[in-house]
Amino acid sequence: MAKDKNLINKLMGTQAVEQKVEEDEETEQDEVVNQAQNSEDWLSEYEGQLTIDMYQTKDNVIIKSTIAGVKPEDIDVTIANDMVTIRGERKRDFDAEASDYFYQECYWGSFSRSVVLPVDVDIENVSADLKDGILTVILPKAAKAKAKKVKVGSRV
Repeated sequence: MAKDKNLINKLMGTQAVEQKVEEDEETEQDEVVNQAQNSEDWLSEYEGQLTIDMYQTKDNVIIKSTIAGVKPEDIDVTIANDMVTIRGERKRDFDAEASDYFYQECYWGSFSRSVVLPVDVDIENVSADLKDGILTVILPKAAKAKAKKVKVGSRV
């Protein structure tokens, strides 16, 4: 029975620590929101960062990102020095004072994301499409980046 109480105390202690961490994170988030609501300058200096999925197929490296509410002409995809950069801007189509908000969780303004490409790509044949709020960038692998299996004992 004593072992069970020690286990419960350890678990409760861990839960209390986790709860404290969550409270600290919420306090930090509240401070950021308050700072954003009280300072238009802060908003203009801050640039949002995109979340992405990046994966490969046999022939391509594919990047997908949710970019709702952004027009294709407000997105720029650049490839340079083995890095791809996606930049854009989500523009407000409404006016609201900070004091009028009940919740202010959407990000409005400039955003970007740069990632190093894991393989060489054929930059002349890269394509990008925005459909239903999902940006898809297809980067064809360069011929030298594609894998080739070689049978042992065969001549190359």
